[in-house]
Amino acid sequence: MSPDADDEVLVCLLTFPDEAVATSVARTLVDEGLAACVNLTGAIRSIYRWKGAVCDEPEVLAMAKTTRGALGALCARVTTLHPYEVPEVIALPVAAGHPPYLEWVRASVTLSGHGAGALAHSGDAGDER
Repeated sequence: MSPDADDEVLVCLLTFPDEAVATSVARTLVDEGLAACVNLTGAIRSIYRWKGAVCDEPEVLAMAKTTRGALGALCARVTTLHPYEVPEVIALPVAAGHPPYLEWVRASVTLSGHGAGALAHSGDAGDER
């Protein structure tokens, strides 16, 4: 891994209400250089508590590969594009991986149109249906 913390590769888990929204946001994140790649899974089932009620809903899970330096801008962009009041954005560090792939992720995250520290995210992530 690069000694620069901003170059640390992360996998961000994102959930969406349907495939159309997930695809649109995924394309935007890649087009704008906020993610190198976004994988979309098939339908998943989410069971969660929201506003005092237990909900059980279908969703689409997205896994975005990005860097720590781009995380704030990615989170802000997802929040802007997402229909949920409180979209899920959870970042997990990549402990190890195929070095050429990790370098490709770093080289592909360009933050076009965004500053590296722009729109830093604060607060808890969660779901809203």
